[in-house]
Amino acid sequence: MKGNITFTMIKPTAIERGHAGHILTKIIDAGFQITALKLTRLTVSQAKKFYEVHAGKPFFDSLVDFMSSGPIVAAILMRENAVEEYRHLIGSTDPAKAEEGSVRKLFGTSMQANAVHGSDSDENAQIEAAFFFSTLERFSFQENKW
Repeated sequence: MKGNITFTMIKPTAIERGHAGHILTKIIDAGFQITALKLTRLTVSQAKKFYEVHAGKPFFDSLVDFMSSGPIVAAILMRENAVEEYRHLIGSTDPAKAEEGSVRKLFGTSMQANAVHGSDSDENAQIEAAFFFSTLERFSFQENKW
């Protein structure tokens, strides 16, 4: 549902350092519901496709190499005003400039290895979620009450 979902990836360095569980806990504690979740690894080709909006930029090749260097956790998150709320939770792209207590401040190590990716718009949240998850892999809390 547009406006109430966002997409995130926990990046390879955060996985390697054992932070996935801590990051997922922060997400849940912030009031997000996880509606799809998977541990996977991007191929170089998949990383190029996912980040094609950055093709031609100086950091593109290193970003593709980094994002295909190890496993990632992909997730669709749901809550009201999801994109904006998640961007606030994760903090600035640069962990050194991120707000205290934000995901990137706590778990990021550099601009590239900043622990997580987060959608920057409702439109991109839909596109990015569809890149990783079929409709069969998604759970809707609104249709299926627990």
